[in-house]
Amino acid sequence: MKEKLSIVPFSLLVIFSVLGVALSGVPGSMPTEGLNSGDVAWMLAATGLVLLMTPGLALFYGGMVNAKNVISTMLQSFICMGVISILWIVVGFSLAFGDSIGGFIGDPRTYFMFNGVLESKPWPLAATIPLVLFAFFQLKFAVITPALITGSFSERIRFTSYILLACLFSMFIYAPIAHWTWHPDGFLFKMGVLDFAGGTVVHISAGCAALASAMYLGKRKTEQMHSTPANIPFVLIGTGLLWFGWFGFNAGSAVSASGLAASAFATTNTAAAAAGLAWILFDAFRGKKPSAMGFCIGVVVGLVAITPAAGYVGISVSIFIGTVAAIISNLAVSWRGKSSLDDTLDVFPCHGVGGIVGMLMTGIFAHQGINAANTTGNGLFYGETKLFLIHLTALGIVVAFSFLGTFVLLKITDLISPLRVSPEDENVGLDVSQHEEKLLVA
Repeated sequence: MKEKLSIVPFSLLVIFSVLGVALSGVPGSMPTEGLNSGDVAWMLAATGLVLLMTPGLALFYGGMVNAKNVISTMLQSFICMGVISILWIVVGFSLAFGDSIGGFIGDPRTYFMFNGVLESKPWPLAATIPLVLFAFFQLKFAVITPALITGSFSERIRFTSYILLACLFSMFIYAPIAHWTWHPDGFLFKMGVLDFAGGTVVHISAGCAALASAMYLGKRKTEQMHSTPANIPFVLIGTGLLWFGWFGFNAGSAVSASGLAASAFATTNTAAAAAGLAWILFDAFRGKKPSAMGFCIGVVVGLVAITPAAGYVGISVSIFIGTVAAIISNLAVSWRGKSSLDDTLDVFPCHGVGGIVGMLMTGIFAHQGINAANTTGNGLFYGETKLFLIHLTALGIVVAFSFLGTFVLLKITDLISPLRVSPEDENVGLDVSQHEEKLLVA
């Protein structure tokens, strides 16, 4: 049975390979008018920085799990760089940024197999860089989003089933939300929703999908739920790579080498620093010792929370955003620990809750003086209610869509290929049972 199932993805890759040759039209000319070499250079660098975040996430997650599941957990992030990259070329970019169908989804035929991407004019909201560069910058966001979800079901999911789930999520959850929020014809974009770098598109969607996944897959074996993290230095290194890469994530979302990119760079670093400190100081206030894990988790929560607001709020405000997000997520982690929910690496309390806090903070503190592209209005803090109310409405829509939609996709995946490993496989560990590999510890 396994051999029969494995022939399907292999056959699809062969088909796409042949299609790639059959549709390999050479562009008559690649547009150069209006391009800015400084912007192109910065966005090439930012694109690489965002890709680096996925290996960073692999180390961050891999260090937290049981030693017998380190390789499998890390591979779940790395495999997205392969699978989602191909899916994005075939149809993903079209679904997210193709010709809009009613403001809800892109026409999959627009850039099918990246047809026309090289010769097309630049994206309207990124007019100084080639469309192909914009497409690959956006690809890196699409890569890391399903990878984020993996922390919620670490140590108990079948690898092949996860790949199917990641593909379905990318096409039917991520791409629609990206289209709604970042396409000029998307209905959330037209409502006036502000999401500078993916707080809504990436973190809320992944966090809510993680919550649905943890609920659907159920608990791990009791002894595994209380295991010691395999390698805390991995977590520290992963956090460093995430922090470094996040400058491309947020500052790169200005899609130009500009003052706005510098402002987003500054708010990103400041919120991360504040959140890391807030997490361990809040722990100390509650009678706990400051820990490396605590600081690292706090930093990531701060990065998540500032993401939607990075290009819309002032630098000093980002201290408040990071601090508040860390405290709220810290409390959410404590609540999760007392509940029956087995969200292995607290993806929902950190990414989901952090993203929600960031989206609401954007509605409170965004100001048009920071970014003139904000045509919706100033935030609640400045006496205007429109933006905040729009964000509350959009929040409800995105949370419901990601959570319920992922539940449906989990069920579909489970029917095609069972999601959970057997108790025996869980006991021996996923490194051996899924990959026949083993972490060698000196």
